[in-house]
Amino acid sequence: MTYALEEIAPLIKDWTMNTRLPEVVAEMTRRYYYKALIEQCELSQEAEIYKCKNDPVHWFNQWIWTYDPRGMAFGLPANIPFVLRPKQVELVDWLLERENTQTHGLIEKSRDEGMSYVVLGFFLHRWLFVEGFAGGVGSRKEELVDKKGDPKTLFHKFRDMFSKMPDWMKPKKFVEKIHDNYMRILNPDNGATITGEAGDNIGRGGRTTMYFLDEWAFVERQEAVDAAISQNTNVHIKGSTPNGIGDRFYRDRFSGRYSVFTMPWRANPDKNWQVELRGKLIHPWYEKQIATLDDVVLAQEVDINYAASVEGVLIPSAWVQAAVDAHIQLDIRPSGERIGGLDVADEGKDKNSFADRHGVVLQYLDTWSGVGDDIFGTTQKAIDISLERNLNHFLYDADGLGAGVRGDARVINELNQEKGIPEIDVDPFRGAVSVFEPDEEMVEARKNVDFFANLKAQAWWSLRLRFQNTYRALKGMEFDPDSIISLSSADLPAAELEALKIELSQPTYTKNGAGKILINKQPDGASSPNRADSVMICFSGVQGRKGLKPAGAGSRVF
Repeated sequence: MTYALEEIAPLIKDWTMNTRLPEVVAEMTRRYYYKALIEQCELSQEAEIYKCKNDPVHWFNQWIWTYDPRGMAFGLPANIPFVLRPKQVELVDWLLERENTQTHGLIEKSRDEGMSYVVLGFFLHRWLFVEGFAGGVGSRKEELVDKKGDPKTLFHKFRDMFSKMPDWMKPKKFVEKIHDNYMRILNPDNGATITGEAGDNIGRGGRTTMYFLDEWAFVERQEAVDAAISQNTNVHIKGSTPNGIGDRFYRDRFSGRYSVFTMPWRANPDKNWQVELRGKLIHPWYEKQIATLDDVVLAQEVDINYAASVEGVLIPSAWVQAAVDAHIQLDIRPSGERIGGLDVADEGKDKNSFADRHGVVLQYLDTWSGVGDDIFGTTQKAIDISLERNLNHFLYDADGLGAGVRGDARVINELNQEKGIPEIDVDPFRGAVSVFEPDEEMVEARKNVDFFANLKAQAWWSLRLRFQNTYRALKGMEFDPDSIISLSSADLPAAELEALKIELSQPTYTKNGAGKILINKQPDGASSPNRADSVMICFSGVQGRKGLKPAGAGSRVF
């Protein structure tokens, strides 16, 4: 179901005026009172400075203001208190961890999540309170780094936050004309600096304590910049919205070499609030994005989907996003078989993944490294998960490394039976074999044998149909409740769910020389989508050696 902008705009206006505006007014009142209290004597100011030095979150939430003129039409002031949202508090803690452990980090985000403000605010805090701190900031263009008076530049955001602090918290010797220069700001009291660079010059300006690369996915000649930055700092932070799956940002994100921090819009209380419209609970902010943005821009910059601009995406991001808690929106109670799916990894960077479902609802997802373990250990863990979750059956990827699972499962089941522990049925999923029911039609007017190159392609297409059915059902079309899919946010760990949503839209499809569908799970050298593979296996409907039970049109409709 889609909504016109004319329906959404009044909802956003009402929320802004009746919820957001009172919150801002109350926070401004509280801050003015707190400031007056602290400024009663120098001793209170010294105590406050000591507290701020040791607690960046407290410092943010008492003294930092930001600039946002977009709410002025609804009565909001342009300069508003910077109150860290829960995910932004996590980001500050994550930045402290990067600093303390001297490790690189990568931030993937939805648009307008305040990433640059938080990182620059963190740099301002270190510039104020850490002697000799050297912060570096860079972006793809010089005019995005420093241009006085331009609110979109990184240095303007830094200066704006600094200017609104009380004078007694600023460096005593600071003189703007002397210490605030183009692409460089100096704290004369402690020697701390913030320097800026752009384009190919990023990372070539000396040595820094921490370096922030804004819009990293859009920087040209990323390989050259990466080489330069590696010699500049022990801690670089790369932040961006996605820009496809062929660039360095994507490879960095899934390389395993970076601590990854995700800022999705669904974690933002200013965006994830809901109202009922036409009998459905909706997110008005997100519905506005749907109504105003191109599908690719929406998927890439709002839903953090790396494959949004890739041709031949098997499961579009919009379908995946719609499937989150679809069973709740469609008033479907989980029922039917409980079954698991195991994707087996090697001892390299890939991970093992186990998923399970109750009927059409995905209720469990876990991943773990294969490093230092073997197939027997992986099988043991999958059986333990099945026992803990009262499953009596799971499927596993029997192609390649997973071939040994069946024998290991037999040994583990025999040992468990001696202890009175129930047996877990374990069946292979062999994607490389021929299609199931070759003369039937999963796609109208096309026999399965003529449409799919192998069982893997057929199973992935079956999963595609489930997401498509769900997307259409939520738009008000008739549907078979047994042929959809729902990703339960109440049951799945938030980090696993976010990673899964990305992976589900990674595979692409093409046709071979005979015109049959082939699935490419790793386009442009992407990492293996282990979570998505386990979900595909879990929903494949394979029953032992019998083949596939695809999701199709049923007789029951709502």
